[in-house]
Amino acid sequence: MLQLVDFVVRNRFFLVFVLLEVLSVWLIVRNNTYWGATYFNTSNYYVAKTLAFSNSVRDYTKLNEINADLANENAHLHAQVARLSQTNAAQSPAGYVPDSAFAARFTYTVAKVVDNETNKANNVITIDKGTAHGIKAGMGVISATGVVGKVRFCSEHYSVITSILHSNFMVSSKLVRSKEIGYAKWDGKDPNLIDMIDVSKYTKVYKGDSAVTSDQNSVFPPNIMVGRVETVAVNPNQTFYNITLRLATDFRNLSYVYVVQNHQLVEQENLKLRTIEPKK
Repeated sequence: MLQLVDFVVRNRFFLVFVLLEVLSVWLIVRNNTYWGATYFNTSNYYVAKTLAFSNSVRDYTKLNEINADLANENAHLHAQVARLSQTNAAQSPAGYVPDSAFAARFTYTVAKVVDNETNKANNVITIDKGTAHGIKAGMGVISATGVVGKVRFCSEHYSVITSILHSNFMVSSKLVRSKEIGYAKWDGKDPNLIDMIDVSKYTKVYKGDSAVTSDQNSVFPPNIMVGRVETVAVNPNQTFYNITLRLATDFRNLSYVYVVQNHQLVEQENLKLRTIEPKK
């Protein structure tokens, strides 16, 4: 308290000066229309700026919550799109009516990426959902923009995904315009590019064409983006194109993914096993 009194006594002339200046400004604003309007316009401008900054800070702190809500909404929309694409498939012959259970066989679980590799020859991704959330090995994984990979193994609360940026991972893909089916396989170099192999050179391939997951796929729903044709080359000694795709998913900025469950996968796999003849 004594220090405060001492401060006021030592700076009394300056404090009186400041007080008189404030009083003078107040009197000018109060009794002069022009300066009054200028003051209020200026003060409103800075108050608005302050409120806008405050709202921006508050919105920024809620980004995680907003992103989670959007991811859940996207999962719901993915399920609807997959069901509608099977029910109203444009390439289906007249009179074909898909089974309703088949059309609705895919469901989605939202997960957050907690670890992600892009600079190795065999990259994996870790997510924050595991067996406690119904995740199982072999399930497909996609993002809001395209294919991500396949679940490799799980613990109770985490799962490791074999990324599409893995030398041993391939996904059956279809070129939208030419309808040709091949396989997307990473060459272990650029995390933005992937090769598409086994596409016959006797069909037309268009630069910029979209490559999506094909119908011949039990892990991923059909028509999920893989990438767009970046380059097309032909080797005279081969019967297939050398096609490079620019990946639809930006793996360096991957935050949320959707784990895809095919509820009829076990039935499909068990039926295929019956075609394998036992060794004699």
